[in-house]
Amino acid sequence: MAAIKRLTQRDIARLAGVSQATVSLVLNGAVSAEGRIPPETRERVNKAIRDTGYVADPVARRMAKGLNRILGVFTYEPAFPSAQADFFTPFLLGIEEAAQALGYDLLLLTGASSGAQRKIFGNNTRLRLADGCLVLGREFDRAELARLVAGDYPFVAVGRRDDAGGPVPYVGSDYASGTAALVDRVRALGHTRIAYVGPAGGAESTLDRWAGFSGAIAGLHLVAHIPDVAQPAAQTLDGLIASGATAVFFIELADAIQVETLARQRGIAVPDQLSIVVLGNHIRAEHTGRRFTSFSIPREAMARAATEMLVRRVENDEPIQQILLPCEPLEGDTLAPALSIKT
Repeated sequence: MAAIKRLTQRDIARLAGVSQATVSLVLNGAVSAEGRIPPETRERVNKAIRDTGYVADPVARRMAKGLNRILGVFTYEPAFPSAQADFFTPFLLGIEEAAQALGYDLLLLTGASSGAQRKIFGNNTRLRLADGCLVLGREFDRAELARLVAGDYPFVAVGRRDDAGGPVPYVGSDYASGTAALVDRVRALGHTRIAYVGPAGGAESTLDRWAGFSGAIAGLHLVAHIPDVAQPAAQTLDGLIASGATAVFFIELADAIQVETLARQRGIAVPDQLSIVVLGNHIRAEHTGRRFTSFSIPREAMARAATEMLVRRVENDEPIQQILLPCEPLEGDTLAPALSIKT
């Protein structure tokens, strides 16, 4: 069987009756030296491409424009185990949707490294195969983030990140405003004795929640702050009862579920005797049988906007931007007017 000859730009130019330079300009979305390529000429080139099924040589396109039209996606935690699904899946869906719309392929970077911790700049890194990279994770490696900021490689963080030797380009969620709005809602329902379950420090998303909470509680009494997460539910609930709190804010949904379940077992009605607020929605919340009062985290919108920002940085050298998307309130059924706990 004779080998099938690979089509070239010269072949397309011959079929369209134009120069090879014109074909190259059409493929790269550029303009000719005399001005824009006439629409009828551009259509003849595009028709020849459609009729022949021509695909531009990626190496040639890279030489012409410096792009592979590939975006890297790096996560500091495994993206696919079911335990992580409620965190990563919406981000990956948003990234895929935007990349497809913009004509880019995706390369999942697993961070080649001899150690247990994933590294963007690990041994045999393939980062440069992609034109730029989206970086996701609950917590970033600060040294790697500083190296990205100091370098010339385009990247965008999904989620707000503090400066790392310079500003970090990101698209995040406005956790501070979302949390403050929930505090105002609790205040409006007459609660004055409130509690907080979760740390005040750590990753930026945790810091933002605490900042929104602590900045909005003027006039209220913070009767209990339990910084530890994932501690036994009985220990947490006992502390809340002892404090006399009538409304409690949880960072982690898992803690809220366990405390709510134990409260019912003890005959403490939620929300009539103890109101519960969770600082951020979780995809699997409906599996618990309760709709926790919370706010939405626009994960897919964050990922789409971050992907679009990255493409602008790759193609147009766009200056660094930092964008926070709003977190809209979710009503739920775990917040009610204030009453005292009766044990």
